[in-house]
Amino acid sequence: MTAVSGIAALRSRQAAGEKIVCLTAYDAGFARVVDAAGVDLILVGDSLGMVVQGADDTLDVTMEDMVYHTRLVRRGVQRALLAADLPYHSYDDAAQALINAGRLVEAGAEMVKLEGGGAVTDSIRELAANGIAVCGHLGLQPQSITQYGGYKVQGRDSTAAERIYHDAQAVEAAGADLLVLECVPRALARRITADLEIPVIGIGAGRDCDGQILVLHDILGVSSYIPRMANDFLQQGGSVRGAVAAYVDAVRNGTFPDAAHSFD
Repeated sequence: MTAVSGIAALRSRQAAGEKIVCLTAYDAGFARVVDAAGVDLILVGDSLGMVVQGADDTLDVTMEDMVYHTRLVRRGVQRALLAADLPYHSYDDAAQALINAGRLVEAGAEMVKLEGGGAVTDSIRELAANGIAVCGHLGLQPQSITQYGGYKVQGRDSTAAERIYHDAQAVEAAGADLLVLECVPRALARRITADLEIPVIGIGAGRDCDGQILVLHDILGVSSYIPRMANDFLQQGGSVRGAVAAYVDAVRNGTFPDAAHSFD
């Protein structure tokens, strides 16, 4: 699958009102399982810093880490669109973003993800102008965790909600192909999803987004801390393959996320 065909497939699901299913993976073995389950997009997330490397946050993940894990996951993916995170301080300006995004593409990524709103629009434009597909990330941005003072829901007051809303519009206008919304109130996610043309993928953002993403280790119940927006699908599925299949089914049929995995 090329990036163009992969993005077209996501847009087709969006247009048909079908939920887009996304999940992380960090190596070839799990990537094969996730891919075979019918997940639409696999993300090599910098969340590997926490669930693979055992850190408290994502801030120490390097470009070398991301290139290595992207290359591994690429070997296990046959059909899903493969995206990879640009890690902390790897896109401080547009020129740096282009160089590092190119490294991820060379490792096998078909899309790169970066966090931020207006501050990263120049980087998004540069990547888009050079034919690199981009996924934005707003709401709770893990690379800004020290500014938040912890992993907290974003956009609950009207000022913050408007900032996220306008950042979402700016990210789309700059040329992003996809947007992840993390840990924002359901009403805000519903508004952004309705007003943007590009698909919006939620994680702790309610069921009204065009699709959902979770961290693989969270749905398997093996993370040291399972966040509220996640669910242990291993108990339901009975095996790793069963857990991934249960997650895919729950997103497709709209039973996940429910109110217990969302925020007001």
